[in-house]
Amino acid sequence: MITFFVALALLIAGYFTYSKVVDRVFQPYQSPTPCAAHPDGVDYVPISTPKAFLIELLNIAGLGPIFGALLGALWGPVVYLWIVFGTIFAGGVHDFASGTLSMRQDGASISEVTGRQLGKTMLQIMRVFSVILLVLIGATFTTGPAGLFAQLTPAAFTKNLWVVVLLVYYFLATLFPIDKIIGKLYPVFGVLLIVMCVGVMGGVLFGHYNLPELSLANQHPAKTPIWSMMFITVACGACSGFHSTQAPLIARCVDDERKNRRIFYGAMVAEGVIALIWATVGIAYYNGTQGLYAAGNAINNNQSAMVFNIGKGLLGPVGAVLTVLGVGVCPITSADTAFRSARLTIADWFHIDQKKVGRRLAISIPLFAVGAVLTQLNFSIIWRYFSYSNQTLAMIVLWTAAAYLCKCKKGSMASLIAAVPAAFMSAVTCTYFFMAPECLHLSTAIAYPTGIIFAAACVAVYIGKGVIPNRRKEARPPTDTKTA
Repeated sequence: MITFFVALALLIAGYFTYSKVVDRVFQPYQSPTPCAAHPDGVDYVPISTPKAFLIELLNIAGLGPIFGALLGALWGPVVYLWIVFGTIFAGGVHDFASGTLSMRQDGASISEVTGRQLGKTMLQIMRVFSVILLVLIGATFTTGPAGLFAQLTPAAFTKNLWVVVLLVYYFLATLFPIDKIIGKLYPVFGVLLIVMCVGVMGGVLFGHYNLPELSLANQHPAKTPIWSMMFITVACGACSGFHSTQAPLIARCVDDERKNRRIFYGAMVAEGVIALIWATVGIAYYNGTQGLYAAGNAINNNQSAMVFNIGKGLLGPVGAVLTVLGVGVCPITSADTAFRSARLTIADWFHIDQKKVGRRLAISIPLFAVGAVLTQLNFSIIWRYFSYSNQTLAMIVLWTAAAYLCKCKKGSMASLIAAVPAAFMSAVTCTYFFMAPECLHLSTAIAYPTGIIFAAACVAVYIGKGVIPNRRKEARPPTDTKTA
């Protein structure tokens, strides 16, 4: 029990301390933000800070901090270290940077932001990569909640029927102005999410379950290596590239950069808390990683069924409904904005104005056609590729933030707040690519050193581009002003 509360306290402390360091490094601008500079009534719409925070939280809190945390809990309490320190030093920096840089480029999609800092080749790669990842996420976060809702409803309401219902909702949410559907429903969804988290954690605390205490040992029953499998599996619960695709949606709606710390960094910390709760609940409810592993195998690793079983076991039939609704809103509110982000990425790519509904339809219809096909694939396979793609994108965005800070601060040491986690994520993603079953599936003897070499090479390129700290006067590059 002590470990959980210490981890929770560290997450909260990280928000009140390290987020201020990050904020000072980026130095919030006083100039007009995108929604004030050119509101269009569709995507560039001013939104209040509390509502912007809730939308950002629900945008990023998909299945990762729940399904990913339950899967990550198989390694035991060591997962707490990644959730806590990953959130504070990697995820929080990543989310704050992606939101701030997008805002300073008139709300540009993350592919455009990356291209400006890392060059035209990376711009083209990121455009394609972002659209593929977003549609993949949309499909992944459709099958997940569809399975959850099928658990609650009569047999006539099959999983495929719920897939259709959700895709129709996503289509409408993608087309309508952000304040009409998303802005109206997300506060309600936010309440459901908070009540769900408090409910399941309360059920564990007052149900006299044994909460795990910190151990660095690998407790995974299948002896799956911690490095780098755990760091990829947890995904959104600590650091997630998907968040960078969502940040521009809110960057177009915030009226003052000084609010970014509360909105972007704050939402990441809140997601870290959600992941912490579900990792704890999974281990405690099943009395350890062996029980959690056996329960997963018994239901063919159907995470939707596991969530339902946990909710019902902790809180009874009513609690099961509450849990499914609370968990269900997470992927729903990420999938609708994933498709919306895909639309905006393509619009930015081909310079297609989005004020007219016909132009929005021209982009959205093909996206949803592809997404509908992907929902028929095996969920576990989609999740693996999503997790790897997700963390690869996080690596790229962190290097983008480091490059930006180097340019605007003339090689300042401040850029290390992004460069250090970027190097770490480089090692994680490369190692995973070489050792994961769905990738090259090579031995750790090859994967581990290769990951380290790749990270070292990234650092060498970073330094070789002139990123060497010096004492020259710091200045913002003129390309990042609002008149650029």
